[in-house]
Amino acid sequence: MTHIPVLLQEVVTGLQAKKGEVILDATVGGGGHSEALCKTIGEGTFVCLDADEDAIDRSRTRLEGCACEFLFYRTNYRHLDEALASFGIQGVNRVLFDLGLSSFQLGPSGRGFSFMHDEPLQMTFNKSPKEGEVTAKTIVNEWSEETIATLLENYGEEKQAKRIARKIVEVRETSLISTTFQLAGIVESVVKRKGKIHPATKTFQALRIAVNDEFQGLKDGLSKAWEKLLPGGRIAVISFHSMEDRVVKDYFRELGNAEVGTVITKRPLVPGIEEVQRNPRSRSAKLRIIEKI
Repeated sequence: MTHIPVLLQEVVTGLQAKKGEVILDATVGGGGHSEALCKTIGEGTFVCLDADEDAIDRSRTRLEGCACEFLFYRTNYRHLDEALASFGIQGVNRVLFDLGLSSFQLGPSGRGFSFMHDEPLQMTFNKSPKEGEVTAKTIVNEWSEETIATLLENYGEEKQAKRIARKIVEVRETSLISTTFQLAGIVESVVKRKGKIHPATKTFQALRIAVNDEFQGLKDGLSKAWEKLLPGGRIAVISFHSMEDRVVKDYFRELGNAEVGTVITKRPLVPGIEEVQRNPRSRSAKLRIIEKI
């Protein structure tokens, strides 16, 4: 399986990285963006973060032959300040956030990110959740019907949220909901399929966002990245969810209005027809870039 980096040329062109700079890849994933950026600048230092230890291992292997220096640190980007401090780095020139799941995570991962494979209902980026850590299994089996409905509505923009939540609670009264196929089946029994999109898509998305506290994590990560960004530096963010994109857009606008940053992308950059045909998962991607004054 190969992970195809989304909006690759747009990221390379938009970040305008230069030889010898310090680049923070806050979500290294498969390492595709860092590889392309390194080839462009020839020499530089990359700090590569990811909450998924498998992603760190994959990117480390992929980037072995590249000329730049690569420093790896397993953590969520909301803790990027700690990662930079561990390497003695006080400021960075470029930052990239790619908020999408990789093909490896959506494939058989053993963590239940996708309804296409029957796996434990986990959805944590941490491979081995600590005792007491919230998982998707915790939410569907222990949280109240009202809370589940609100979560599906707010994070998944699911119009059938109340009906799905009611069905989840009804099913769990007689049996534990512990696998992706079980949950997908519950959703399918309530929501009719429309076109190619699976009825459980929004439910799985909402649960993943809730389990990993992704929106607050994004706000924390953006704020800390801006704090560490040197004048003239740029931050690029690829989002795949309308609410994620709104967080990025609003934050960049605030910085622009405060006259501390210049928003480079007045409108987000999106994949062209050829890229979407080559990689259908890229279809909802949006890229926004800001430069620090």
